[in-house]
Amino acid sequence: MEPEGGAPEERTASVAQANVAALTGVLPALAVLVVAYGLVWGWGALGDGFDDLIWPLWRFALLFVGGVLAHEGLHAAAWRLAGAEAGSVRLGFQVKTLTPYAHSSAPMTARAYRIGAVTPGLVLGVAPALVGLGLGAGAAFWFGLLFTLAAGGDALILWLLRGVPRERLVADHPTKPGCLVLPERSATGVV
Repeated sequence: MEPEGGAPEERTASVAQANVAALTGVLPALAVLVVAYGLVWGWGALGDGFDDLIWPLWRFALLFVGGVLAHEGLHAAAWRLAGAEAGSVRLGFQVKTLTPYAHSSAPMTARAYRIGAVTPGLVLGVAPALVGLGLGAGAAFWFGLLFTLAAGGDALILWLLRGVPRERLVADHPTKPGCLVLPERSATGVV
């Protein structure tokens, strides 16, 4: 049965589209940051910072897994703080793709959805990369680049939501990256 006012508008992407967007949309900006770091701190420092991040490998694996879990936790926390309904946001793990996820079962404003989408990329990606660039902290710089790249799919979702008014209700899509833009309703429930 179609909801009153029409069907929701799907604003989603496949996992493959999200990965391509991460590479094509985010990599050029990351390349600029890498060149900036190399010019400011030296190319040797850039390589040393990379080595500091990935060695020992077990520590990098823990940082990476912790970062991925924190990424999803930041989605959930930001949605909740931005006004998502109490009890509607949950964290889980999709065994098929071996990935954690954050999901809201209740609609929220497009503004809240955007805040939840952008937060992990800013907190785990952009901020550490800029701090690393500013202080010459190579490991922090590379960590930030990695998690900026990891937020590329979230950047695609933000792009897909362009033009949706901030107070319009959206619902997190139950199976795909992205959301459903719900039909607009008047105060009487009629479009």
